[in-house]
Amino acid sequence: MTAWGARDGLVALHQIQGVGWHTIDALLRAGWDPARPLEASGHALERVQWRRKEVPGSIRKKWTAPFVRKVQEELARRTIQTLTVWDDDYPDRLRELPQPPWVLYLKGDPSLLTHPCLAVVGTRKPTSYGKQATAKLAAETASRGWTIVSGLAAGIDGEAHRAVLQRGGRTAAVLGCGVDVVYPKHHRSLYEQLVAEGVVLSEAPPGVAPRPGLFPQRNRIISGLSHGVLVVEAAERSGSLITADCGMEQGREVFAVPGPITSSQSMGSNRLIQQGAKCVLTSVDILEEFPHIPELPREDIREEEPEELSEEESQVFRFFEEGPLSLEELTTCAGIPLGDLHRLLLALQVKKRLRQLPGARFERV
Repeated sequence: MTAWGARDGLVALHQIQGVGWHTIDALLRAGWDPARPLEASGHALERVQWRRKEVPGSIRKKWTAPFVRKVQEELARRTIQTLTVWDDDYPDRLRELPQPPWVLYLKGDPSLLTHPCLAVVGTRKPTSYGKQATAKLAAETASRGWTIVSGLAAGIDGEAHRAVLQRGGRTAAVLGCGVDVVYPKHHRSLYEQLVAEGVVLSEAPPGVAPRPGLFPQRNRIISGLSHGVLVVEAAERSGSLITADCGMEQGREVFAVPGPITSSQSMGSNRLIQQGAKCVLTSVDILEEFPHIPELPREDIREEEPEELSEEESQVFRFFEEGPLSLEELTTCAGIPLGDLHRLLLALQVKKRLRQLPGARFERV
């Protein structure tokens, strides 16, 4: 007689410390039935070659009917959804991986993962050029009905999520920690907006703190969910290149945005282009690689028409073409009285053309 559903048993087992992908795989191969009490699976625990001797004891002690119920009640109370590899709505692209996550934890709208997805990744310390390129390409691709997938990290990841959310598009964040843990902490408002308007997901059980070993696993999910991986800016030893490598191993298309050869932030992405990644200048360069994926009409995403600039505002705005400038630098090159310059800078910020950085520096949005 079934004590609980197989998926509920799997999710509960996944909550026990020390139980990971290989443990679940080994137990299933040994005849474990996740829908029934342990004794109903014979000697499944004894048939497994355990690397950590304390894990079978933990399973015997914790994996009980009350524990399974408690896990389900707690997830429901915290509005955390789950998808298991046995569910019909589990993302098909993830099933193609050699080790697809047994369980995904989600907050937000999981249906966004059923749309064509593009991973957008890059450095945590982008240049002004990198931020602009990310916002432009992510928003343009989202306007064609795609879901933009990234990792909620500082830098390029955050810029990609923000650009899409500002335009009412679809975006998903894959975390290297529990789905209920905000990392980095300064992205709390972005995280909350993603939960409300997009989707946040993780392979790690709720409550798990970020740690280095989780991020390569996270990267394989980012690329695994996606049809292609776009690297905007990446140094030569960037974690973004791990995501690109995962994409190549998974048979995904890999794209890169070219950058100045003098910029250390573009060395990795430029090298990808040398190695065969497609050079991207506009979103068309990405979308033309997927002629079998239908486009949605552009009006399905919110288009924001920028306010027109006055002649004076346009004059100041042009000074920022090459990157951020401090107030002192701008005063020197613009030759405009300081009072007038303050007024024009404020107007450009109100019109969302400029944003202020620490140290009285300004850059294009």
